[in-house]
Amino acid sequence: MKIEKILNNNVVVIHDEKGLDKIVMGCGLAFKKKVGDSVDPAMIDKEFFMANPDMNNRFQELIVDIPLEYVELGEEIVTFAKTHLGRKLNDSIYISIVDHMYTAIIRFQDGIAVKNALLWDTKRFYPDEYEVGKRALDMIEDKFGVRLPADEAGFIALHVVNAQMEEDIEDVYEITQVMQEVSNIVKYYFNVEFDEDSVYFYRFITHLKFFAQRLIHKNTYTGGQEDDLLEVIKVKYKNAYECVLKITKFIAEKYDYVLSNEEQLYLTIHIERVIYKSDK
Repeated sequence: MKIEKILNNNVVVIHDEKGLDKIVMGCGLAFKKKVGDSVDPAMIDKEFFMANPDMNNRFQELIVDIPLEYVELGEEIVTFAKTHLGRKLNDSIYISIVDHMYTAIIRFQDGIAVKNALLWDTKRFYPDEYEVGKRALDMIEDKFGVRLPADEAGFIALHVVNAQMEEDIEDVYEITQVMQEVSNIVKYYFNVEFDEDSVYFYRFITHLKFFAQRLIHKNTYTGGQEDDLLEVIKVKYKNAYECVLKITKFIAEKYDYVLSNEEQLYLTIHIERVIYKSDK
């Protein structure tokens, strides 16, 4: 393995036997080394390979600017997230977690607190990811002796959501906001508190997530021809459909997005179930 680039005394970019460029870390890995020298595999503690060249370059830049211990902890947090969720995460998660964690700690030490307006809804909509965020705060405290506020667990959770959805983080914030707005319309229309342990609530939230993605990207859902079924549903689930009409009006006015008949149909069905049914 030949050194292609030295990022700092502990991190280098190597060209492996398969012709791939990898970022490898190890204490003193580049000590008294130069480009073209070989790396002792026994000294390598961590290695990263990112197929996306832009992502690879951004990670290299991050490593130059941020102390190694933050990068190492970021990798541990990502490993926990993958194990806890059992899902594939985009490589961008390494960059976003390390960058956010480092910035959050510096802010906190400077006495700057950033409130997370979506914290409550992040807990509700992404409970598994929020558990990752809470665990990350524990790991940060163990490593650096700094206890970040719960707001940061919410921010970390949204970065994990982002790595699953492959959206820009700004889009994830907007998706979560749309989910919040629609669920609140349903909640106040029926004057109910959701049973958040219900399978119907989980299905409702999952539907809202994909609906919100379509909305922010202006991709109207047009499945099969569901007009006849919608006419039946309007009568059968009258209250739920009336609620959907309120949602339709709100979305049109705020987001300039028109719900198709298919979207109205499936939203009506999910609202009917989450309000009137229970899996308990």
